Amino acid sequence: MRCEKGTILLNKRPALLAGGAVAGKKEGEGPLEDSFDYLLRDGRFGQKSWEKAETELQNEAVRFALDKAKLSASDLDCIFSGDLLNQCVASSFAHRATDTAYLGLYGACSTFAEGLALSAMFVNAGYARYTAACASSHFCSAERQYRYPMEYGGQRTPTAQWTVTGAGCVLMGFRENAPCIDAVAIGKIVDAGITDVNNMGAAMAPAAYETVRQVFDDTATAPEDYDLIVTGDLGQVGSDLFRDLFLVECGCDLKERHMDCGVMMFDPKQGVNAGGSGAGCSAAVFAGYLLREIQNRRYRRVLFAGTGALLSPLSSQQGESIPGICHAVRIGGV
Repeated sequence: MRCEKGTILLNKRPALLAGGAVAGKKEGEGPLEDSFDYLLRDGRFGQKSWEKAETELQNEAVRFALDKAKLSASDLDCIFSGDLLNQCVASSFAHRATDTAYLGLYGACSTFAEGLALSAMFVNAGYARYTAACASSHFCSAERQYRYPMEYGGQRTPTAQWTVTGAGCVLMGFRENAPCIDAVAIGKIVDAGITDVNNMGAAMAPAAYETVRQVFDDTATAPEDYDLIVTGDLGQVGSDLFRDLFLVECGCDLKERHMDCGVMMFDPKQGVNAGGSGAGCSAAVFAGYLLREIQNRRYRRVLFAGTGALLSPLSSQQGESIPGICHAVRIGGV
């Protein structure tokens, strides 16, 4: 069932079966250390390059999720996966030996939420029995892709965010007594005219506001109807703007219910400026900490809104602004 403005209600309520979360050494030194299934000791993960290491991050996240769900790779009917690299090579190389239908995704930091939404819709419609939503990022591979060689050692602005080395995978299907997704919202591109590539939080916050507000309007719900409203990854700057938009435009104070994956990932003392970012940030936080707390029934109703800054080095060098996107999924209780 599609609501008037775009939120899709899933009548069969596909279940979140299990998650796998893998993170890097720096991420393991943050407040979510005990929520990851595996922590890297070094950025190479025993591989010859950072890009190959990122591929292994995804492989490990999928393996942990399958083990927890007591499924094998052959049980998966479709994999939705993405990353930040050109042509999403970390993802395609991770899944090239699986003999499973694969859909590569790119939504920047919103990739994991996009994958969750598509996974839920596929299972709900009966197109698949079991699906996997995966996403990854790696600090060093992203720096090489988007910014400068690691040896450059450029200074970061206070609004800049730190790309997370991490990956997350969540499996979906039907299972009793498991948390489920009962609604998804596919976001629209919102361009606030931000051109500063070191301030992605400001570029993404308006898109997060539009999508979350749309879910509230379409489903006749309000912030107090949710235990938690999670964005990812606005960072501290974007989170402040997101809450300010709701306060000014709607008179809603989200402060008590809102959390952001980019803020949750690190302690400010770790020197990450405005917080974490990257396709693997919200994936690792959701597949690790959030899913665990949802399964433990600490949070029964959660709105997860993944945000992305749709830029490239080329578009930025040509003076283009940074469009933002936000996709959301609503998780119901067990």
